[in-house]
Amino acid sequence: MWLLGLRRKRPSNRRDKTKPGVRFWFRNSVIAMAMATSIPYTTVHADEGGVSYWLPGRFSSLAATPQVPGWSMAEVYYHTGVSAFGRTAAAREIQAGRIPATVNVDLNLRLNAQADLVLLDPTYTFATPVLGGQLAIGVIGLFGRSSANLDGTLTAAIGPLAMTRTGSIADSITSVGDLYPLATLKWNAGAHNFMAYVTGDIPVGAYSPTRLANLGIGHAAVDAGGGYTYFNPQTGHEFSAVAGFTYNFKNQDTQYQNGIDFHVDWGASQFLSKQLFVGLVGYAYQQITDDFGAHPVLGGFRSRVLGVGPQIGFLFPVGDMQGFLNLKGYGEFAAENRPAGWNTWLTFSISPMAPTSTVRPARRIVTK
Repeated sequence: MWLLGLRRKRPSNRRDKTKPGVRFWFRNSVIAMAMATSIPYTTVHADEGGVSYWLPGRFSSLAATPQVPGWSMAEVYYHTGVSAFGRTAAAREIQAGRIPATVNVDLNLRLNAQADLVLLDPTYTFATPVLGGQLAIGVIGLFGRSSANLDGTLTAAIGPLAMTRTGSIADSITSVGDLYPLATLKWNAGAHNFMAYVTGDIPVGAYSPTRLANLGIGHAAVDAGGGYTYFNPQTGHEFSAVAGFTYNFKNQDTQYQNGIDFHVDWGASQFLSKQLFVGLVGYAYQQITDDFGAHPVLGGFRSRVLGVGPQIGFLFPVGDMQGFLNLKGYGEFAAENRPAGWNTWLTFSISPMAPTSTVRPARRIVTK
């Protein structure tokens, strides 16, 4: 028996393409080395069913600083645990087609979700300037496990008839996610650094509209924006902020289209030495236009969440290459129409070492 459902929807004939709902994306630069890593969203993170394309926290400290030309590779382990209540929890049930649009519902539900993902981000940084800036292109792929469970009581009414059901539903999936191409263009002017970027979602990951847990969002998306980094090698002070907008295309399986999202990621750090820094990271995520195709009980379903937490980074040589290790974590609050909880990012990247003959010693760091 389906929990909270008045009818059971037939399984989709569409191939189960898994993609994380946590929208899993990020880019954390540390000077003179580039490591670009993004994560698509996880199972329950905003918009349709509480899941958005953009993964808050994708960018942080040193995001706009120049990088050393050549190939770099970033590997990220991302873990998140979130929960939601009421209509945010019910959105996952509604998206799976288990609550008809013609039914009036009174929701007393709780959703819990967890994701463990590994992201791989190969990036190439060009030596030849483009529009006076430094061009880098890459693509992020991911694989991992996403799980979700929904429990509580649903009371549904059609005219004078009412029905109440209590129980729970659980779902999990282990597979690969969507692909996330990313292009950045960066400019440097002393301690001031500027960046423009464009990225998006290619929906090739594991996804099914009838699942509670997915590793994909089931639709394409385009995201663009810009960023700024202040970095003073003499004092070790650093601050970065990156803002952007996401346009979501319609999910052809559900005929649902997420609204436009606005997001800001930021990081502030203090270098204690040429190799070690500590600081804070944070983000703000706000949906600015309504969703289309939502169940009447959800309305426009505009999502919002804020997050903040600590970070620590360490740079070290790996042969003739530059290694970078970073750990950061976020606690979420002020969530609306979106599951909230906490998430941690453990990043390791390797990139070309900055030539000591052309780069000041204090600027031989990298990005995350």
